[in-house]
Amino acid sequence: MWILNTILEIVFPTRCISCGVSGADLCIACLSSSPNAERESAKWIFPLFDYRHPPIKKSVWLLKYNGKKKLAQVFAEVLYGRILEELGDLSVMENFHNALLVPVPLSSSRRRERGFNQAELICKNLVTLDKNENFKLENDVLIKTSDQKHQAHIENRRDRLQNIIGSFTTKNPERIKNRNIILIDDVTTTGATLGEARKTLKQAGAKKVIAFTIAH
Repeated sequence: MWILNTILEIVFPTRCISCGVSGADLCIACLSSSPNAERESAKWIFPLFDYRHPPIKKSVWLLKYNGKKKLAQVFAEVLYGRILEELGDLSVMENFHNALLVPVPLSSSRRRERGFNQAELICKNLVTLDKNENFKLENDVLIKTSDQKHQAHIENRRDRLQNIIGSFTTKNPERIKNRNIILIDDVTTTGATLGEARKTLKQAGAKKVIAFTIAH
């Protein structure tokens, strides 16, 4: 399979959807220079880029629905610096140390359909970059219990909030009791999904929960 992939890469090289340079679907330079997220979000949610920027929207789509898993590494490289920047302030101001990195989970049916969880892929790349110096991955403590209507298909904020209520639970709650949590997801829109995930973790005993996303 790797031989076939190598041949395909030679014949049809991967090119950045923004600048056209070969080597990645979205290069680090173009990602880093994308417009920052400006739409309002909760103070504990830290989105990086504006989802309305076409290369950002397309690259997220390519990761989630077209299996371009290498984009998870590109996203993680930029996201890692932002996380460290925020942790520098939180460690001093709010004693935010030894955090757990928790990806927002997919339902079992959606994960089977997609074959992977994009948030988990980003987390694994973040852990590789961090080498367990600032956080460690816990990808089996937050569970999606049901497969509601996809949030992206619901425009009304109130309906989004109602749709997501009760959709998460925790497993092995002793792992998160009195721990600081960093939630990771690809995109935040209204923040309903992250809000419900945070509520579930707090109810299970988590100390402080913050979240980072690629875009808003």
